[in-house]
Amino acid sequence: MSSLSQRHLLGIKNITAKDIELIFETADNFKEVINRPIKKVPSLRDVTIANIFFENSTRTRLSFELAEKRLSADVVNFSASNSSVKKGETLLDTVHNILAMKVDMVVMRHASVGAPHFLSRHIKANIVNAGDGTHEHPTQALLDTFSIREKLGDVQGKKVAIIGDILHSRVALSNIFALQKLGAKVMVCGPPTLLPKFIGSLGVQVELDVKKALEWCDVANVLRIQLERQQIKYFPSLREYSLYYGITKKMLDNLKKQIVIMHPGPINRGVELSSDAADSAHSIILDQVENGVAVRMAVLYLLAGATA
Repeated sequence: MSSLSQRHLLGIKNITAKDIELIFETADNFKEVINRPIKKVPSLRDVTIANIFFENSTRTRLSFELAEKRLSADVVNFSASNSSVKKGETLLDTVHNILAMKVDMVVMRHASVGAPHFLSRHIKANIVNAGDGTHEHPTQALLDTFSIREKLGDVQGKKVAIIGDILHSRVALSNIFALQKLGAKVMVCGPPTLLPKFIGSLGVQVELDVKKALEWCDVANVLRIQLERQQIKYFPSLREYSLYYGITKKMLDNLKKQIVIMHPGPINRGVELSSDAADSAHSIILDQVENGVAVRMAVLYLLAGATA
């Protein structure tokens, strides 16, 4: 059984292009499995996986849980909102208690940057980062790049524009790392207040005009405005943001070429994307959701065989 170069999936920064290709090849096989009448394989039978979510999630949590069940793993779900964390228990104590129940793998989402990295130094179980604060969201970047590969045949040489709230987005950072490792050209676009100060040092192009970004790119990955992470006002109003940076079907139809529209979800319809753009032939948003299950199955399967 092939395995990854790392015992954990903490971020795209930590893995190699070869690891990403291996995940994609494995996900190809699992995508075939989840489209069969019998969708289950016994690959992770007798492996116990704990889903530990300290932040809200719909797609990521359901996608991981479905991936685990498709692989026949035993699944334990933990939500911080109705746990002893509310009584003052620390992150390390929480996880030690869960591991005392003999859990083999931990899928964790946490509001603090570096929480999964901290855990990986203290516990023996494999860890998958399902999002740590504004830092990284590796499985989202993997499913996004897998979806581009599926739609366009290859990621190498493609032009990808990441548009929206780059400053607060863990999806943006993971996507930049994954796309660059696979040979794509990356541009970020958004209001100056929502672009990190030194984003150019990551080797990406910076554009402030959304129309120019759409004309340049083959793929537009549109991000939502993360109001829950914003401590101050970065722009006057959602209406104004929508006027300057919202993408409509009319804008897409006026381009000289057909481009692909992506979104990690949840979509704020009428803000970053109009409904007719999100539901148009340009969009592969629901394909991303389907691919998410296959990619997460691949990650869990390969980590279970990791010996590094």
